[in-house]
Amino acid sequence: MIPPLLLNAHPHHKILDMCAAPGSKTTQLIEMLHADMNVPFPEGFVIANDVDNKRCYLLVHQAKRLSSPCIMVVNHDASSIPRLKIDVNGRKEILFYDRILCDVPCSGDGTMRKNIDVWKKWTTLNSLQLHGLQLRIATRGAEQLVEGGRMVYSTCSLNPIEDEAVIASLLEKSEGALELADVSSELPGLKWMPGITHWKVMTKDGQWFTEWEDVPHSRHTQIRPTMFPPKDPEKLQAMHLERCLRILPHHQNTGGFFVAVLVKKFSMPWNKRPPKLQGEPVEPREPVRSSPAHPMEGAAADPTELESKPISGMDDTDITERPENVENSGSKKDGVCGPPPSKKMKLFGFKEDPFVFIPEDDPLFPPIQKFYALDPSFPKMNLLTRTTEGKKRQLYMVSKELRNVLVNNSERMKVINTGIKVWCRNNSGEEFDCAFRLAQEGIYTLYPFINSRIITVSIEDVKILLTQENPFFRKLSSETYSQAKDLAKGSIVLKYEPDPTKPDTLQCPIVLCGWRGKASIRTFVPKNERLHYLRMMGLEVLAEKKKEGTVLAQEGAGSSGPPEDEESAEHGAEQAAGADASTDTSAHAASGPLDPAPAEAALPW
Repeated sequence: MIPPLLLNAHPHHKILDMCAAPGSKTTQLIEMLHADMNVPFPEGFVIANDVDNKRCYLLVHQAKRLSSPCIMVVNHDASSIPRLKIDVNGRKEILFYDRILCDVPCSGDGTMRKNIDVWKKWTTLNSLQLHGLQLRIATRGAEQLVEGGRMVYSTCSLNPIEDEAVIASLLEKSEGALELADVSSELPGLKWMPGITHWKVMTKDGQWFTEWEDVPHSRHTQIRPTMFPPKDPEKLQAMHLERCLRILPHHQNTGGFFVAVLVKKFSMPWNKRPPKLQGEPVEPREPVRSSPAHPMEGAAADPTELESKPISGMDDTDITERPENVENSGSKKDGVCGPPPSKKMKLFGFKEDPFVFIPEDDPLFPPIQKFYALDPSFPKMNLLTRTTEGKKRQLYMVSKELRNVLVNNSERMKVINTGIKVWCRNNSGEEFDCAFRLAQEGIYTLYPFINSRIITVSIEDVKILLTQENPFFRKLSSETYSQAKDLAKGSIVLKYEPDPTKPDTLQCPIVLCGWRGKASIRTFVPKNERLHYLRMMGLEVLAEKKKEGTVLAQEGAGSSGPPEDEESAEHGAEQAAGADASTDTSAHAASGPLDPAPAEAALPW
């Protein structure tokens, strides 16, 4: 958890997590974006990347628990992750990130207390093989960092070949563009050792080398010059490698960990060209480029080697403005952000559905706006679906900054998932004034814009609504009934406001999605979130009693007359309409591989 804390991220920051799966650090970053719960759309966003397609879905699963419109999961090799473009006042500009988390693949020798495989499989060869990849990823991250931005490099290894050697090589190549930040006072109470300045390199068979010149030619493919500490003592001292943090297991009963915080002062030496290119071809710095097939095999300060990988992600021709506007292109449908063409990029894993933004004049939106009395400030341009044809069954929402990224980069990046579900189509929606009901996943984002169909409920009402399937109006408080009786049938918002004069009651506001039927109200809340809210109110629902609770609720519903039976049938249709409509089965009722139900309870945004 230390790297995200040292990133010092704020709600307005554009953040890149380069090697994000399985996603625990990503969720920390999302929480930092939403530091102010009253702001539904922070200005910043998190782009979480992982090279493994299957692990990307694990990342989606983790991120979905936080229900944020400001997270995008992408699938790329971090060492050549493409540069993205964004629209700034009508001009295409390169996207530079304010914060970058570079938690690179490592040998994991710091995890030996919990990972028995390390004892069986560890060799010094692991670090020698990973060093080049780690340096390429860190270099790519440094290139995409904005001037004045902060990048955290971390590993769960204590081997200097993966740690200080990577940082020293990166600092040397940067020629002063990067510097190690002194973060010794940022986490008071944390015990750590300073980074080391001298180390030796060991082969698999136990042979030690102190400097590059001692390495025989036959070993040059395995051992690289960047693995050794700098020779020049002045240069070594100027790097301040002691500012790196080495966290040792016996100091705080933890695992072993390494963290370095880098700050960018100016552009990297091989990128010293205007960042806002407007169609002027730029000559390459060197006529000959080294092949990416043998990365990091050149001298320590060889800029052509570093440039070969990054530039493959985006040539100067890529930066050039295209003649047609991306959104209004004649060759593709407006607002459709599909997967990139296979000719431009090797695609692995599942084929993703496109991201299609709702056009401004779409007839689908006015009935929704009228039914929920949406505020005029509601950003309807940020609504999207995942289908280009047929009925739109789910509506998702992203922040305007992520919309900018999506629309301008659909051909250069593979997006696995973005946006949160805010509305689901009812199967019988045409019978009501609005064909779309609210989705719990996006209710905390939508709620500030909704001015109608809101029922304020008491804490006792919340308990009843979350423990009974279709409670009649008579079971709820008179205040709740008086608000509900005049509402037309359909989707509603149930809001609990804490009472500060009663400190013993729950002091956290709760917003739930519900359905106002003929004579009852029900909630549409996923099972895990439902259990979470009940625990917050001091009601622990034991696993073996969950079904029993449902039975009791059904018995209560069974005492109704014919009108309520009719209502139950209506709810049955509703359950089929949306993924999270079900109360006790919704943990598995996702709308597809991109919308997994939360593994744990969602935090309330």
